[in-house]
Amino acid sequence: MDRRKIRVLVAKPGLDGHDRGARVVARALRDAGMEIVYTGLHQTAEQIAETALQEDVDVVGLSILSGAHLTLVPRIKALLREKGLGDILVVVGGIIPEEDAAELLKRGDADRIFIPGDSLDSIIEYLRGSFSSNHTL
Repeated sequence: MDRRKIRVLVAKPGLDGHDRGARVVARALRDAGMEIVYTGLHQTAEQIAETALQEDVDVVGLSILSGAHLTLVPRIKALLREKGLGDILVVVGGIIPEEDAAELLKRGDADRIFIPGDSLDSIIEYLRGSFSSNHTL
């Protein structure tokens, strides 16, 4: 069986102009042996879904600090489903109130939410634990 690295798309949807946290997470995931595709700032939901398709990623990691998570995350998840990518893991990081996080998880728009204060190791461990033996860890 071919084993490959976990491929993670790190994306900054919407108008949020702060990407330091996303770049730190991307670097930590890369250093942990994952392949990273970073979209940069100001990506539309459509751009993110298309990049996920083109890059054949296993995970879409969304960094949102703008407060638009209840609009952006469901839209991105819907577009992924439309493209036949409904099985891609969607993780979200940022400033997300507890009740909003619970709603995103309940609706199936996100698989996991990370908030400020969560460790980089917890993100790495979650992603590693989410994949079967056909990925190198």
